[in-house]
Amino acid sequence: MNTFGQRLRVTTFGESHGAGIGCVIDGMPAGLEIDTAFLDSMMQRRSPGRNAFSTQRKESDKVEILSGVFEGQSTGASIALWVQNTAQKSRDYDNIKDIFRPGHADFTYFYKYGIRDYRGGGRSSARESAARVAAGAIAQMLLREFGIVVKSGISAIGDIEANEYDFAFASQSEIYALDHQVEETQKALIHKVRNQHDSIGGVAIVCAEHLPIGLGEPLYHKLDGALAESLMGLNAVKAVEIGDGILASKALGSQNNDQMNCSGFKSNHSGGILGGISNGEPLMIKVHFKPTPSIFLPQETLDIHQQEKICHIKGRHDPCVAIRGSVVAEAMVSLVLADMLLLNMTSKLSHLKKIYPCL
Repeated sequence: MNTFGQRLRVTTFGESHGAGIGCVIDGMPAGLEIDTAFLDSMMQRRSPGRNAFSTQRKESDKVEILSGVFEGQSTGASIALWVQNTAQKSRDYDNIKDIFRPGHADFTYFYKYGIRDYRGGGRSSARESAARVAAGAIAQMLLREFGIVVKSGISAIGDIEANEYDFAFASQSEIYALDHQVEETQKALIHKVRNQHDSIGGVAIVCAEHLPIGLGEPLYHKLDGALAESLMGLNAVKAVEIGDGILASKALGSQNNDQMNCSGFKSNHSGGILGGISNGEPLMIKVHFKPTPSIFLPQETLDIHQQEKICHIKGRHDPCVAIRGSVVAEAMVSLVLADMLLLNMTSKLSHLKKIYPCL
């Protein structure tokens, strides 16, 4: 499947070493101001080759708007976005064209489809996430119309964890670190594993503030369920926590319940969701990324003929995929929230009567 969303639907297309990556957005209301400067800024946050902490594949990631926008506003038609690939080095993969790279989707894609696109993983490459970020930027423009803010940052690199979450600092950090007190230690760890020709995992935090109460479509399209599905669909994501997450399984009910008074909720252990519906509190999500599987150490593997081989990977790869992955996670959360915002319009008859008043 290459399409996600219900009312706001996004279809992505393209491969890592093809002509480019693109997406088509259906369901965006007409009249939305398209902020191209913001779109460019989101793409630059995700783009490769920014600094020593990301892959050195250098792509401008300039988005071309092909349709659905006229004189700076959405028209109600499908919005088509295109990002050209300009820095492919397919020859870096010639030595592994018949070899399954450990930790990658090469093995499963080959046995499912019978086709081996060895050029950087083809469709399974994280390069596809450029289209998700482009679509997520458009979704954020819609959310901003209602005062909803989505932001992200890195809370952990390996076992070095943040003690505080400062999203303003994260926006200026080279690794999007949320805690300035551990940023340099996290950077040092990334440099260390890179020099060892290895990689390291990390944890991103995505926060959404000023959500209205009521987003989510129980029972089978709950907000937390939709968020988990979209985030687990990202390359390298192995776990998603909402609110206290796994800590809730170790707590007592009296500790985990968010009590209320006339001023509102006294805590936010639920992470802003109750019964699959937003409760007006900040949405807090932890996204756990595994280490980048492309490492420059020899590894045992098989080839397409089931012969044992030693895999030697070349190319340009992130030492910690969580860094740029945090921006993609932010985009996916934005898309889910925008979709839920549109779906919620039909939850009550009174909502419809505001649009179609009795004559």
